[in-house]
Amino acid sequence: MKAPPFAYLRATSLDDAFRLWSAAGPEAKLLAGGQSLIATLAFRLSEPSALIDISRVPELGGITEAGGAIRIGALVTHAQLGASELVRRHVPLLAEAVPLIAHAAVRNRGTFGGSLAFADPAAELPACCVALDATVIARTRSGERRIPAAQFFTGLYTTALAADELIAAVELPQARPGERSTIIELARRSGDYAMAGIAVRAKIAGSTLVEPNVVFFGVGDRPISAGRAASALAGKPAAPATVAEAQAALGGDLDPPADQHGTPEMKLHLARVLLARALDRLIGHAGARAA
Repeated sequence: MKAPPFAYLRATSLDDAFRLWSAAGPEAKLLAGGQSLIATLAFRLSEPSALIDISRVPELGGITEAGGAIRIGALVTHAQLGASELVRRHVPLLAEAVPLIAHAAVRNRGTFGGSLAFADPAAELPACCVALDATVIARTRSGERRIPAAQFFTGLYTTALAADELIAAVELPQARPGERSTIIELARRSGDYAMAGIAVRAKIAGSTLVEPNVVFFGVGDRPISAGRAASALAGKPAAPATVAEAQAALGGDLDPPADQHGTPEMKLHLARVLLARALDRLIGHAGARAA
């Protein structure tokens, strides 16, 4: 199929973007990397009156360090994210996630903010942001508000953004001493969306997990924080009995829907497998560093 007709406008600044957006009306859409939007246009799942191209708005780019946090502009591409020394040093979970995202061509064009705004429940970066206690900076023409990532994703492809808001940046706390994180996913082919995935962050003391944050993706309508499983792990050595207890607790954390990849029972089984693998990787990494 071909995309429907639409007007195209390019913004040169943030103020210009809001001016064009307001003039174009509520049926207009913002265009950043376009890796999801262009596909929906081609299938006529989206029929905007106009596309406001914000890909050259300088205020929405850059990766900076300030006040114990790393601020990542919405227009930072996945490839830039993976190549950033600041990200690798202070937010390593994001750097680890980048190679799992689609293919190189998509990573070169797709943007951090675009991934969060699209809110695909099987995407890696939204789950990472929830696991890392990130804050989404939403902007309107008149100001900004700060939205915790755990409250930002509200349902299937939906977020807490208001109709006149865009993502300007995301702020992530820097990893604390002794903190480890990892992300693992299961997909049918390299580059496919995950059938199930997990992002975990915790401080490791010996083999004990302190304040673990366990987030799953691809098993619900948004990133799912597994609070019961995290409570089963907190303050205990990651022994087989503890891992088994946390795996059993996932039955109360997750209610996966059936999809083209399998049944709810299969999804829950995959989540339990991933939890065990992630814990093994976290403890193994901590032991290697200690040695």
